[in-house]
Amino acid sequence: MTEIIRLEQVSKEYPLGAHKVQALKDVSFSVDAGVLLVVAGPSGSGKSTLLNLIGQIDVPTRGRVIVAGHDLSGKTPDELAELRLRTVGFIFQSFNLFPVLTAEENVEFPLLQMPEMTKPERKRRVAPLLELVGLTRYARHRPNQLSGGQRQRVAIARALVTRPKIVLADEPTANLDHKTGSGILALMKQFNRQLGTTFVFSTHDKKVIDFADHYVGIEDGELRFLGLRKEGRWVVRDEWRDRRQAERRQGDRREPARSDPATDSDQGTLS
Repeated sequence: MTEIIRLEQVSKEYPLGAHKVQALKDVSFSVDAGVLLVVAGPSGSGKSTLLNLIGQIDVPTRGRVIVAGHDLSGKTPDELAELRLRTVGFIFQSFNLFPVLTAEENVEFPLLQMPEMTKPERKRRVAPLLELVGLTRYARHRPNQLSGGQRQRVAIARALVTRPKIVLADEPTANLDHKTGSGILALMKQFNRQLGTTFVFSTHDKKVIDFADHYVGIEDGELRFLGLRKEGRWVVRDEWRDRRQAERRQGDRREPARSDPATDSDQGTLS
């Protein structure tokens, strides 16, 4: 599979008065094209910061972020904006639709930033997506005339309309009831499978984790777990434990390795 995202020793710090807040610390992992990845962790763990870096909304304090073959280091804001437009779609938990625009116009809006797209081409791009998300009959409705689930479907169509390689979804079901949220997740998995689009979710909800193929666990800004779904179960590697073991071996090279029954297995399952 082709690698679509790579983070190398990425750290992000924000100034807070005379101090600095470290949102991410030395995070490294890669993502293959076409997978459905979930970035999981409690509130304040650094999930949204991580999505912002992948989405080229922010830049790391240290380390490298490579998206769709493009190293983001040293790029100007204009260069990042152009790359973001062509490679990434966004789905927000609060939908972020323009209240004065119809569903159809909201979906079309990102295409207005592409000068090569004519009006007929934009219409040909929007109509099939509205049909795919089941909203053709609501194309002329404004957001306040739609349910929460329908608004999120508009947001999904808008994220896909530029035909991005990656779609980032920040807590995409947080404002939806369980039944509606499950339907939205199933719809995104359908697009992931049909279009080959890489989806990256951030969440602290186990129900969302269960929809993914790959799993990245973040705690206190550090990479804690890496997981892979295998035969319907999660196989998870504890990065903190592996680092402790490596540090212990490095600190006492002269002694033979001793078996630790609590940590012998390199993998575990996430129930």
